[in-house]
Amino acid sequence: MPSLRSRTLLAAIWALFALSLAWSARAAERPRLTIYTASQKEQVAATEAAVARLVPEADIAWVRASTGIITNRVLEEGRLPKADMIFGLSASSMLVLKQAALLEAYRPEGVEQIRSSFLDPNAPYSFTGMDVYFPVICMNVEQAKRDRVASPMLWRDLADASLKGRIVMAHPGSSGTGYGLVAGWLQSMGEAAGWAFMDALHENVDLYLHTGSAPCLDVARGEHLLGLGLDMRAAVEKARGAPIETIIPLDRVGWDLETFGIIRGTPHLALAKRIADWAVTREANEIYAQSYSIVAHPGARIPAAIALSHAEARMAKVSLAWMAENRERVIAEWVRRYDAKAAPR
Repeated sequence: MPSLRSRTLLAAIWALFALSLAWSARAAERPRLTIYTASQKEQVAATEAAVARLVPEADIAWVRASTGIITNRVLEEGRLPKADMIFGLSASSMLVLKQAALLEAYRPEGVEQIRSSFLDPNAPYSFTGMDVYFPVICMNVEQAKRDRVASPMLWRDLADASLKGRIVMAHPGSSGTGYGLVAGWLQSMGEAAGWAFMDALHENVDLYLHTGSAPCLDVARGEHLLGLGLDMRAAVEKARGAPIETIIPLDRVGWDLETFGIIRGTPHLALAKRIADWAVTREANEIYAQSYSIVAHPGARIPAAIALSHAEARMAKVSLAWMAENRERVIAEWVRRYDAKAAPR
């Protein structure tokens, strides 16, 4: 017959086993929500914390990659999606996904409180804007002062022969910022003049980098004089003390919206709708405003370190529908012409 000590130990083991089974059962009961995002790491971290508080009953996995990768992944997964939501992807990409019937039709509650320009313009309502992002020129002011280089104020200034090998740019095939640059030039200059400009610019580009943040980070580190990259990264790095100047060219810049939407076929539609409803609130927009100078909610406060003067005035007149319809064609032509200088992935 087992001793009292043995019986006590055995009882403790069985109790731990039962507790482990209970924990496993609870974990199995928790719905797992997968969210794809192309937002910047800082924004994802803040949003992730807020969403976790909003739906504590869910186990949420955030999968982050650049715009081109997320867009292509959702297209490839098609009607067998591996994610439930997209939170932070360009409107031009969302239009592609909507055209492929891969987005759930849902108009968030409270959406009327945000600016109308951030709303899906066509039925069925499938995505909502969060903030505006656009490419800028980042210049290393220490190098510019040393080499007596004037700030480029027009896009054509970047084609000057003195800048050969001193420019990095976001790759339009992988970066939404890069595609915004190319689409903005083609729409504002006209296609023939736009491609001619990019031919001249290409002579001065050293590398095409695969994220929108990479060019301004590169310039902040002093690796190149000029970078064509994401406005948010330029503002953040300058606020951190990097020796960079942020330039929005006088001849205007292309732009896009960062958006969210629900992927069609999600088994967790009710949870996804709760997150979508929260995403249009002032609270959510205060998070976006920590990274971007133009957000959807008019009541959100923009920190002085993030605000970019003349940003809205220098946004070019672009068609997001054109960007969606021509994305595949434009990127294919760009790759044919310039991909030899793409950085290794």
